[in-house]
Amino acid sequence: MSDTESATEIEVPSDPLAGHAATAYFWGHVAGSGDVSDAGIEVVTNDEASAQVLAAIAGGDLEHDTTTRDYAHDTSITRTEDEYTLSIGGDGGEGADTEGAGLLGRSGALGLPVDGRGNYRFGAFASYDRELLRGLLEGCGTICFKSSSGTVGISFVHDDEELLELARELIAACPVTAPMGDLSETSSGGYWFGVDDDAAPDFGTWLYENCEETGLFAPSRRRKLERSLEQASAYDGDET
Repeated sequence: MSDTESATEIEVPSDPLAGHAATAYFWGHVAGSGDVSDAGIEVVTNDEASAQVLAAIAGGDLEHDTTTRDYAHDTSITRTEDEYTLSIGGDGGEGADTEGAGLLGRSGALGLPVDGRGNYRFGAFASYDRELLRGLLEGCGTICFKSSSGTVGISFVHDDEELLELARELIAACPVTAPMGDLSETSSGGYWFGVDDDAAPDFGTWLYENCEETGLFAPSRRRKLERSLEQASAYDGDET
């Protein structure tokens, strides 16, 4: 099975706001790398298979582009990568208001899991914290191998301080012990925090455990985690 084929085989609920693993994963992605308005939803991912999964969950139109942007932690570094944008609503794509039902069957953005200040309300997905966190990590998180210390790094970066505080609460409540550093400002004006390096392997393993059963994951991100864990396991202190 190819990465993109799995997108058509996931279980999708009829209501995109119902408590379900797929909707939790979708809204985690939207919160991490998307935008919600009365007119529509846009969510961005760097993984084609994950983009296909998000489209299978909520409909919409996918566009592929290549973008160059500043690295979140250090704006003096740039990176070029693929970018897949899923648009729902707006100019008449699938999910648009074609029958007066509104965006995803709601009259406007306030009918979605956001409040009047633009903050996300995730109560309906409380039983699916792992999928919600996985979507958040893939939307606004990073996984890396730290060659200086031989450890795996997992961090979350976003302009919305309250969203990162919510992510911290979800991690604190997860079944693995995952201490975190304090929330700090980035050089680009946003915020970030990281899971402690000693806890990152257990947290990352739990986050992607059994994800193939649902198809709710970005294969490239899981491969990055696996490679980082392998590098950390083989580290002998001689790398620079």
